[in-house]
Formats: sequence, C-alpha cells, structure tokens
Amino acid sequence: MKGPGFGGMGNMMKQVQKMQAEMAKVEQELAEVKVEASAGGGAVRAVVSGKQQLLEIKIEPGVVDPDDVEMLEDMIIAAVNEALRQSQELAQKKLAAVTGPLAGGLGGMGLPGF
Repeated sequence: MKGPGFGGMGNMMKQVQKMQAEMAKVEQELAEVKVEASAGGGAVRAVVSGKQQLLEIKIEPGVVDPDDVEMLEDMIIAAVNEALRQSQELAQKKLAAVTGPLAGGLGGMGLPGF
C-alpha cells in the first residue's frame, strides 16, 4: 500500500532523469560551439568553445609592434575575456532552457563544468 506522495516521487525521479539527459545533450552541444570575439578593430581575434576553453588566437601581423607589446597584450586580454563572457552567456541560456526555475536554486550545483 503506497502512502500519499510516493506516486509523485516516481514522477519526480522521471523528470530528474529526463533533465539529466537533456543537460548531457546541452553539454555536448556546448563543447562543439565556437564563440568568437575581437579587439582592436579586429586586430586580435579569440575563439572559445561553449565550455569556455580557449581554442584559437589570431593576431594581425600589423599590430605586432616590438616597442608596444603592452597594447597587444591588452587587446589579447580584451578579446579573450569578451569571447569567454559570450560563451558563458550562451551556456547559461542553454542550461536555463533545460533546468528552468531550478537553475537559480541550484547555485551552480549539478551543472558540470560550470
């Protein structure tokens, strides 16, 4: 004889399993996504994955000035940080579509790689 709430528990477990499968799918999609950002009018370009891994840096040869390495370093940092920001935003949107209102209550727990 089942007490009250046990049927609901089974449904909840099915929903959790479905959400886990959907999250795994999103994780795979994010690993394949490339996000690009640039700085210095396109002089420096950074490409990161949807999992916030730096994949590529491209630097236009004309901006390489041995007398002003600091400017080049600043452009690289700006491009990488913007690409990472965009990648994180994309990941949050994709995961929020799966987790819905749960995402805010998890505080980052249960979101592998984030």
